[in-house]
Amino acid sequence: MSLSAVVFDLDGTLVETAPDLHAVLAELLEREGLRIPPLHAVRSMIGDGAKMLIRRAYEWQGAELGPDRLEELYAWFLARYTAEPARFSLPYEGVPAALRALRARGIRLGVCTNKPQAPSERLLEAVGLAPWLDVVTGGDVLPIRKPDPGHLAATLEALGAAPSRAVMVGDSANDVAVARGLGVKCVVVSFGYTSKPARALGADRVIDGFHELLPALDALTTSP
Repeated sequence: MSLSAVVFDLDGTLVETAPDLHAVLAELLEREGLRIPPLHAVRSMIGDGAKMLIRRAYEWQGAELGPDRLEELYAWFLARYTAEPARFSLPYEGVPAALRALRARGIRLGVCTNKPQAPSERLLEAVGLAPWLDVVTGGDVLPIRKPDPGHLAATLEALGAAPSRAVMVGDSANDVAVARGLGVKCVVVSFGYTSKPARALGADRVIDGFHELLPALDALTTSP
């Protein structure tokens, strides 16, 4: 296999975003007179978009939340988060170096995330990763999103890469599922946002840091 593209998840894979998501969630819950979950609890709630994060925060404390009110809270959360998506967020150690090394090999790089497009782009600009990325496909630009394989398929199409020559790098069951659904090999990071242990997700490789990414990709592309 000759690797032509690598597609990354965003939250919990490229960038440690939990502190910012927790901060905005705390503002929202304080406005609502509700308890604020600790950061470690919020980390396990991340992965299916801000709407699900809000719902899970309500479920965490046994509070009722109707669909109309959820939409109102989501709109507030999205506007607040998009305005300042990187007050506390930072790329994980080794991410910029890994992206530079992949680009030096002529490999095209993309992001496939359930985070909406606007905050995704603003976040990547703010933390300095945008220049290394060719394509960003947010969770609100298509009628489907991860784990639907169509989300990854659209990202690879924009990159001009065939699934057989691509690898997905993520941190959750959604990332493994979207890769498997398209026949794409998958690498999972062990430090991301998942309620299930990374090594139990069924990825082709698990890495404990971005210094391990290129060797993992080399192993995948040379194995039968």
